Amino acid sequence: MARVLRSLRSSQPVARFQRCCGLFPAAEQLPARDTCSGGSPARQRLAADCAQKYVVKNYFYYYLFKFSSALGEEIFYITFLPFIYWNINEYVSRRLIMMWSIAMYIGQVSKDILKWPRPCSPPVVKLETRAEYGMPSTHAMAATSISFTFCIATMNQNKYSFVLGLMAACVLSTLVCLSRLYTGMHTVLDVIGGTLISAVLIALTYPAWDIIDNLMLTSPFCPILSIVVPLLLCYNYPKLEDYSPTRADTTTILGAGAGATIGFWLNNLHGAPNYPNESLQLSLPSLSEMMKVALERFFVGVFILLVIRYFVKHMALWLLCSRYQVSINDLEARRRLEIEVPYTFITYASVGLGATVLVPFLHKVLGLM
Repeated sequence: MARVLRSLRSSQPVARFQRCCGLFPAAEQLPARDTCSGGSPARQRLAADCAQKYVVKNYFYYYLFKFSSALGEEIFYITFLPFIYWNINEYVSRRLIMMWSIAMYIGQVSKDILKWPRPCSPPVVKLETRAEYGMPSTHAMAATSISFTFCIATMNQNKYSFVLGLMAACVLSTLVCLSRLYTGMHTVLDVIGGTLISAVLIALTYPAWDIIDNLMLTSPFCPILSIVVPLLLCYNYPKLEDYSPTRADTTTILGAGAGATIGFWLNNLHGAPNYPNESLQLSLPSLSEMMKVALERFFVGVFILLVIRYFVKHMALWLLCSRYQVSINDLEARRRLEIEVPYTFITYASVGLGATVLVPFLHKVLGLM
C-alpha cells in the first residue's frame, strides 16, 4: 500500500499522462532543476510555477482539458451558482452553495496544513501558475461536490433520468480531475484525495440537508451565524511562513456563501416572490423561449454583480487602507490579515446578497420573473 501511495504521489504518472495526451516540454528548453527539493517553500513554489515552453501535438486534448480545467475555477461557480438560482431551482441552489462552501473551505485549509508540494518540473510540464500547495485538489473537490450534489438534489425535482444525470456528473467531475493532471498542477493522489473527500462530505451531510435548509430559511440566528462563523474561520486560517492566496480565496468563497445565505433568509422572511421552478426536461417547443428568458436573467444579473463587486471592493479597500494609514496600491499592505479578510469578505458577501435579493428584485421590475 505504501508503495502504491508513493507512486500515486509521484510526478512520473502525471508526466506520462501528459505525453500520452500529446503534451511535451519544448526541445530547446534548458534542463530545469528539480523544483520539489531544496530551498524555502516560497522559492520552491515560485520555481515550480515558472512559465514553461511546451509543444502540443494533440490539440483536441489540449482544448478539452483547458476547458475542463476552467469548469473548476471560482469564476465558473460564481456565475454557475447564481444561474441555477435565477433559472432552475432555488431549492437546488441552496444545497449547491452549502456544499460548495463546505468542500472548498476544507480543501483550502487542508492544503495549508498538509503542505504537500505540487508535481516536480521536470518531468511535468506546467500550464498554469499556482502559489499554493497541492493536496487535495480543490478543483476535483469542487467539481465532485457540485456535480453530484446537483444530481442528487434534482433527482426528485425534475423529470429526467437519474442514470443520465449520474453519468453527466461522472463525466464532468472526471474531465475536471483529468484536466488537473494534464495542466501539471496535481499528482494522481491529489486528485483522488480531493474526489474522495467530497464524496465523504456529501455522504455525511446528505441526511441533514433538509434540516440545514430549514434552519437557513427560518432560524432567527441565521444572519448572525452566517457572518460570525465564516469570519472566525477566515481570521483563524492556518498561518504560513510565506504569503499564499488560499486565505483570500477561502474568504471569497465563505463571503459569497454568507451573503447568499442571508439573502435566502431575507427572502423567506419577507415573502419575496420566487422564480418559477423550471423542470429539467427536454421539451423542445418551449426550449427556445426558456433559453431566451434564462439568458436575459443571466446577463442582467451578472452585470449587476460586477457593478456591486467593483464599487463595494473599492469602497471597502479605501476605508480599510485609510483606517490603517497605508496606500491602497501597496500590495503587501493589502495582504495583511486585518485588511485582506474584511475587504474580501465584505465584497463577496455583498455579491452573494445582491445575487439573491437585488437581482431578483430587478428581474421582477423588468418582467423577467
